[in-house]
Amino acid sequence: MKFDDAMLQRLEKLSMLKIEEEKREEMIAELEKIVGFVEVLGELDTEGLDPSFSTLSGGTPMREDMPTEDPSIRETILQHAPKAQDDYFVVPNIIE
Repeated sequence: MKFDDAMLQRLEKLSMLKIEEEKREEMIAELEKIVGFVEVLGELDTEGLDPSFSTLSGGTPMREDMPTEDPSIRETILQHAPKAQDDYFVVPNIIE
């Protein structure tokens, strides 16, 4: 897949990130490398492989799921959000 500046602008809008002008070409090259790697993975023959294969003997170790609430975590995360309102992230519409 080829990336161009129009695709990068669309990704910027959807992710609410701003990429500096001097880093745009480098970012396009990096995105093309990432997508190229994923396309190579798509060529692997996975026929007959067990989808639940794990390198851990006995499966994934489990832990008790204990919910906790620390308001400072939420506040810290929302401080770094480009836009937030009423404890939620504000994101652009993706369906027009």
